[in-house]
Amino acid sequence: MSARLLLLGGTAEALRLARRLGPETLYSLAGLGRVPDDLACHVRVGGFGGAEGLARFIAAEGIELLLDLTHPYAAQISHNAAHAAAIAGVPCWALRRPGWQPGPGDDWREVDGWDALIRALAPFERPLFTSGREPLAHLHEIPAHQRWTVRCLQAEPAPPRAEVIGARGPFALEEERALFARLQCDVLVSKNSGSAATEPKLQVARELGLPVLLLRRPQLPTVAREFAEPAELYEALQAHL
Repeated sequence: MSARLLLLGGTAEALRLARRLGPETLYSLAGLGRVPDDLACHVRVGGFGGAEGLARFIAAEGIELLLDLTHPYAAQISHNAAHAAAIAGVPCWALRRPGWQPGPGDDWREVDGWDALIRALAPFERPLFTSGREPLAHLHEIPAHQRWTVRCLQAEPAPPRAEVIGARGPFALEEERALFARLQCDVLVSKNSGSAATEPKLQVARELGLPVLLLRRPQLPTVAREFAEPAELYEALQAHL
């Protein structure tokens, strides 16, 4: 591959693709997680300054194809990518990971945003949040009848009636069973990321008959090409380049 690529990453699929690409690729990370140091491609950490800043970067670096492999809930980044590609006059391809689908025995309830989530949580006492860092900003608002556990990338001190666990997937099924048993949680809060690395928690919730509150996926922009599977994207890359 010889064309100049900009890969917007932060997901397991993005890292796997980055490992297959060479020095003509720029792999961009927001910097919230671990930064790989064993890639043949160049790694860039940090933002671009919105869509206009990204468009300027694309032009300055001679980028010929923009690849959006960010998280399904990173809507702002995806919208900036689509807008920047249009400004710069380069195609934008995106991996749109399919969401999880409920099966027999699942009690899944979709909610739109934080306020709706808090209302849906009102009947419960011991929620387990696996939906990112947003709950950390609300630890001072925990209702008197609840105890929260928040699992995110980094642990940090928590107030009374809260615990913040730092952990990174993939998570094994037995580990998730042990966590649920220790916490005695009565509801799971999650994003519908569709990632196999974090899916075991849903099986445990199913086994225990626990409801799952899912934050509804954001609407993502239309781009030049969309792919549901990483293999399809890589095959298209080989044909395109």
